[in-house]
Amino acid sequence: MGRGDLTDAEWERLRPFLPVSNRRCGRWRDHRQVIDGILHRVRTGVQWRDLPERFGPWKTVYERHRLWSADGTWERLLQQVQAAADAAGEIDWDVSVDSTIVRAHQHAAGAHRTTAGARLKGGCSGRTPGREAVAEPPRPPGGGGAGGEGLGRSRGGFITKLHLRADGRCRPLSLIVTPGRRADCTQFKPVLEKIRVPRTGPGRPRRKPDSVAADKAYSNGPCRDYLRQRGIRHTIPEKTDSQAARRRKGSRGGRPPGFDEERYKKRNTVERAINRLKHARAVATRYDKRGYVFLGTATAAALVIWLRA
Repeated sequence: MGRGDLTDAEWERLRPFLPVSNRRCGRWRDHRQVIDGILHRVRTGVQWRDLPERFGPWKTVYERHRLWSADGTWERLLQQVQAAADAAGEIDWDVSVDSTIVRAHQHAAGAHRTTAGARLKGGCSGRTPGREAVAEPPRPPGGGGAGGEGLGRSRGGFITKLHLRADGRCRPLSLIVTPGRRADCTQFKPVLEKIRVPRTGPGRPRRKPDSVAADKAYSNGPCRDYLRQRGIRHTIPEKTDSQAARRRKGSRGGRPPGFDEERYKKRNTVERAINRLKHARAVATRYDKRGYVFLGTATAAALVIWLRA
């Protein structure tokens, strides 16, 4: 067994939730061997063609990762592992929200240059095996061109921003990919609403945290109103200019928002979760052309964090 391969205990936690067959090709090749190959690539950032032979054909490993990124299999696996942790009372629901910039490798550029999905290599034309079995995922809202693949331009080249929500034990609960220059506050509501932890027994999935901590990037009216409507306690510092504007209005400015300094000290959990995610070289640097494949890569890295927490 390789250094980063699944242990027997980790494999047994995943095995019941893995798809048994593919609608197009019948039964899958050995899942454990292929998943070990995917995790090796996520951990090392090696090119798909350079995967060690012990993982089988590199094309099989790549296609499995692409398909599971497109149809949401990685997210479902992550949710099932989270559900088991929640049933055991191991999730700290005092969550924190933040984002991180990921530099895109020059090999990640190119997919955004073609606007018609059918003209993309391996697009809906059916030339790539298995592509017709999965519908093309919708592009992220806002920003055409490079923005459609989660790529934004900077002085140093293309960048991607990874938005995430982490529990109090430094484990990612939900992930969203956007272009690098997208403001953090615009993704505050989507990243909170994306969390969905199923129940192991009857009942609806849990979607509401006990409290939320965030930095000044999320300090605005819409973010606070959203949390107030959902009845979620929050700790977000007020910006200096907002304080000055409120004081100028006097009594019409209203009361200052509540702020718990002790609770805010726990916001470092999301920073540590980002650090743990970026231990995976394929997350620290984006090599994937397609935005949904990179999101699958980040989700696979988060899955490993949950399995080994």
